[in-house]
Amino acid sequence: MHEVALDRVVAKSVAGDQAAIGELYDTFAERVYRFLLVHAREPADAEDLLQRTFLKVIEGLPRYEARGLPFAAWIFRIARNTVIDHSRTRRDHASLDAVSDRPDDRRGPAELAEVASEQEDIRSALLMLTADQREVIIYRFFAGLTPREIGSLMGRREGSIRALQFRAMEVLRSRLARRELGQPVRSQA
Repeated sequence: MHEVALDRVVAKSVAGDQAAIGELYDTFAERVYRFLLVHAREPADAEDLLQRTFLKVIEGLPRYEARGLPFAAWIFRIARNTVIDHSRTRRDHASLDAVSDRPDDRRGPAELAEVASEQEDIRSALLMLTADQREVIIYRFFAGLTPREIGSLMGRREGSIRALQFRAMEVLRSRLARRELGQPVRSQA
C-alpha cells in the first residue's frame, strides 16, 4: 500500500473504522506472520502470536500518534514485544490428549525432515551474525520492512541499517561458502 493511502487507512483506524482496521490487517498480517515464524519456530505458535499482536494493535490504535515514524515500525515493535513476552512465559509441552486428538494432515516424514533441515540451516546461518545484523536481516527479508522502517525500530539511521545489511550479507556469503566447502564455520554471536 502506498504511504499516503496507508496514512489515510491509519487515520480511519485510529477513529475506529472497522473496515480500515481490516485493511491494516490485510496489509501487514503476512509480513508480521513471517517475522513471528522466525522467532516462534512452530506455525501454530506464530499464528497465536499474530493474533496477540493484532489484538494489541487494535487496543493501541486509539492512542497511536504519527510522530514522523513509519506505521510499520509501530506494528513491528508491538510484534517484537509480543515475541519477548511469549518467550518469557513459554512452556514447551503439550498434553498427550491434545496431541493424540489432532488429525494427521501433515506432510510425510521425508518432506518434514527436508523442511526441518532447511529451517535449521537458516537458523544456523542467522546465528553466524551479530545480534544487530541478525535483527536487520529478519526485519528486511522475513518481515519485508524498508531500511527506513527498520531504522525507526532499531533507533538507527537508514544508512546504518543499509551498512549492517551489507555486512551481514557478506558474512553469510562467506560463511555459507565455507560450509559448502566443508571448512569449519564459527559463530559471531
